[in-house]
Amino acid sequence: MQSHVQSENHSKTALSVTELNREAKYLLEGHFDRVIVEGEIGNFTAASSGHWYFSLKDANAQVRCAMFRRANSRVNVRPQQGDSVRIRARVSIYEGRGEFQLVCEHLELAGAGALQIAFERLKKRLSEEGLFTVESKQAVPHDATHVGVVTSATGAALQDILTVLERRSPHTKVYVFPVAVQGEVAAEQIAAAIAQADRLTTNGVIPLDVLIVGRGGGSLEDLWAFNEEIVARALSASRVATVSAVGHEVDFSIADLTADARAATPSAAAELVSTDQDERFQQLDMLTSGMIRSVTRRLTAVSQQLLSLNRRIRHPRHALEQKSQTLKRHSDTLRREIIRHLMNQRRRGAQLTSRLGAQHPQRQLLLSRRYCHQLSHQLYQQVNQKLNGARTELTYKVKLLASLGPEQTLERGYAVVTDSQGNVLTDSRVAKMGDALNIRLRSGKLSTEVTGHLEG
Repeated sequence: MQSHVQSENHSKTALSVTELNREAKYLLEGHFDRVIVEGEIGNFTAASSGHWYFSLKDANAQVRCAMFRRANSRVNVRPQQGDSVRIRARVSIYEGRGEFQLVCEHLELAGAGALQIAFERLKKRLSEEGLFTVESKQAVPHDATHVGVVTSATGAALQDILTVLERRSPHTKVYVFPVAVQGEVAAEQIAAAIAQADRLTTNGVIPLDVLIVGRGGGSLEDLWAFNEEIVARALSASRVATVSAVGHEVDFSIADLTADARAATPSAAAELVSTDQDERFQQLDMLTSGMIRSVTRRLTAVSQQLLSLNRRIRHPRHALEQKSQTLKRHSDTLRREIIRHLMNQRRRGAQLTSRLGAQHPQRQLLLSRRYCHQLSHQLYQQVNQKLNGARTELTYKVKLLASLGPEQTLERGYAVVTDSQGNVLTDSRVAKMGDALNIRLRSGKLSTEVTGHLEG
């Protein structure tokens, strides 16, 4: 009997340890499909290669797990010792040591408050990196003329933004970057759209002043894409100023903390980056009134200056009287000198007579009149120049104000199309078949009905 057993054992080919482990691995992987397992993290290690190694345990057992770098890079939150998690994994054997293990492909926190825990951990980590500091923020323009919007193309958030901008600042150009705002691919699409908008602006393809990123309100699960690290880092890296507009008032996200500014709603974001056109018209009215007051003050000052000059001009009679008195004194002196020194002072008398003729009051009076006339002429020219300049500037401002009104647009051949409620249509897709429309022209109005949509 013993010799028979020995002969049978020698007839089989022996397996190496490697072959045995490989066969066991193929057997396990072929038998099990992907499994979902819940348990508590233990012995967690993050290797320098980027791979994670840990054990998953419950009250009675544990199993070794490995999660490679490519898989763990998509995890929302890095697990910690003692965390309750749910994983999706392949059942396998590590051939090198013949150890049974789970190769983890997806990991998420399990149990009540899992998303909130993930939120708080990511918030703490990004805060420690300085992504939320005031120094890391850019100034957000409040009168942007080119606005980018990263949101769902079919969501109410986009319509709210467009409605506010059309009302407050119809000249503003809007560039829409449509993305999914919830679901597995939402975070990657949002981050890619932010990077694309920043890249196009930096390369000069589009001149964005600000980028609004957001969506309407929802549950924490609905808004989770805006709590993803990839979105936070895209917002932080953007060289274009960003505004986060996620939810309705009470909702708060990681994107709100990372963006350069936060708006409670998409409508509030549109108001934040735009200036009301009515305010611009008020400013123009204020400037016009200020110009009129300035011109009036200038005219008053010139009038007062002219009056002062008139008062400073002395009447020639006074000068004539002074000259007459001087002449009389000189005549008396001359007469006495002639009597006393008639023979010796004839030549001096002739010199004095010549000097007297050169200083005659009539000549001085003529020179003074000419100088006064010259000053009056110069003053008149300066006043006319100031008045003409003011009139020209006022005329230009009035024409500029008129050119900004809607009537000038109609004069150039354009038309304004409104629906039956009086809303202005800017997108042909809004009008449906059979809708009644009103068309306002430069002269008169027309009524029509939608019978079809044309491409282009």
